[in-house]
Amino acid sequence: MTVSYRHPGVVLTDRTFTVPLDHDDPAGETIELYAREAVARDKAGKDLPWLLYLQGGPGFGANRFIGRQAWFGRALEEYRVLLLDQRGTGHSTPANRQTLPLRGGAAAQADYLTHFRADSIVRDCEAIRPEVTGGAPWTVLGQSFGGFCTVNYLSTHPEGLAAALITGGLPSLDAHADDVYRAAYPRIERKVAAHYARYPQDVDRARRIADHLLSHDVALPNGYRLTVEAFQSLGIMLGGGDGSHRLHFLLEHAFVRTPNGPELSDAFQEEVQGLLSYAGHPLYALVHEAIYGQDARPTAWSAERVRAEFPQFDAAKALAGDGPVLFTGETVHPWMFDCDPALRPLRETAELLAARTDWQPLYDPARLAANEVPVAAAVYHDDMYVDTAHALDTARTIRGLRTWVTDEFEHDGVRAGGPRVLDRLLGLLHGDL
Repeated sequence: MTVSYRHPGVVLTDRTFTVPLDHDDPAGETIELYAREAVARDKAGKDLPWLLYLQGGPGFGANRFIGRQAWFGRALEEYRVLLLDQRGTGHSTPANRQTLPLRGGAAAQADYLTHFRADSIVRDCEAIRPEVTGGAPWTVLGQSFGGFCTVNYLSTHPEGLAAALITGGLPSLDAHADDVYRAAYPRIERKVAAHYARYPQDVDRARRIADHLLSHDVALPNGYRLTVEAFQSLGIMLGGGDGSHRLHFLLEHAFVRTPNGPELSDAFQEEVQGLLSYAGHPLYALVHEAIYGQDARPTAWSAERVRAEFPQFDAAKALAGDGPVLFTGETVHPWMFDCDPALRPLRETAELLAARTDWQPLYDPARLAANEVPVAAAVYHDDMYVDTAHALDTARTIRGLRTWVTDEFEHDGVRAGGPRVLDRLLGLLHGDL
């Protein structure tokens, strides 16, 4: 049963689909997908082309827009939009500490989660497309990891695409996770340096917080164990357009005076637990490095291993001298599965995924080189999350792809500058620019 309802200027319809867990076993187990169809109210009766939105992540459900926010309003001017909760996220048969034990033990859970990468997501899209569009190809807008999925789509099922739009999501076609993180840590260091240049008072604030955490056991209200490494991981905020400002405002109220001396304030702890908890998106931690697996080499906690090659990120060493404490970025580490109550029951499952050696290739360079689907991609000049050099190498591989390289926006440009970003890409796609 479908249910339709109205938002300001928009008609929304809830839709559900049944797809195989393993598309190579179509008669086997199935899972449910949820998507929200959207159309402008004044166009509800018109025959419009479809735009499928693939969210960033992995592990996040599609945006829940109110009215015609961000890029969504621009898209509704010419498309009927499908906001898909990718498998395991949102309302699509969620995968988390509460549901995964239904699979059995850690080995069964890890086997199950191998079906939650870009290749399976794209095959979901192709499975539901005939029902949604009547068989017509659609345009895909892929943000971040959604862009990774879009490149897989171009590699495996280009016949399903009328066009492709990618924002901050051109992956390396052949880099191992180690290559990804060796490129990432220097970018992260640049972002931290830029933050401290903007807010020099934060150097002392971060050092004070780190020193406190090295000498105190701090448990946040939700049970999250706040270690110095966990504090450093707040640097993930620096990849967003307003992230530096948000981090500054967070640090400025870290401590309060108490009868027992200075302590981390309740307000600080409350905000930090919301930023660090994976309760709402555990798949991000579980399969984050697996999205780079394409051969027999295990990912083997790549971000943690590669971090050791960059000793400047060691907070204790920084505090022993007079250097700044460096924040980290979009990296997943084994200690997260000890600190976060939402991840603790899944530690063994994560270990098994990190050790896996049977990952299959996600991209087909030869097919991409012969691509005939119109493609436009926004590449952010110093994107903290997706390496610009890797993205441009891939852009040169995909035949006919047109890029817009900009330093006007950070990785979340499609949110912060939504209508302008989407308008620019559509202009490239239609040859107007």
